[in-house]
Amino acid sequence: MTDSTPESTAPAPAISVENPSPEPPPSYVKLAMRNMVRKGGKSLFHFFLTTAGLIGLFIGLAYLTR
Repeated sequence: MTDSTPESTAPAPAISVENPSPEPPPSYVKLAMRNMVRKGGKSLFHFFLTTAGLIGLFIGLAYLTR
C-alpha cells in the first residue's frame, strides 16, 4: 500500500542575512527609553502634564458623579 497523504510542494523558506552582526536589532522599549533619556526635560514635562490631566479628570468625574 502507498501512503495517500499529499506531499507539500511549497518551497522551503529562504534564509536571508540582512544584518550580519550577531546582535539583534534593539527593541522598541529600548529605543523609547534611549529617546526619553536624550530628551529628558521634555519627557518629564509630558509625564507630569499627563499625570495632572488624569488626576484632574478623575476628580472632575468624582465631583460630577457624587
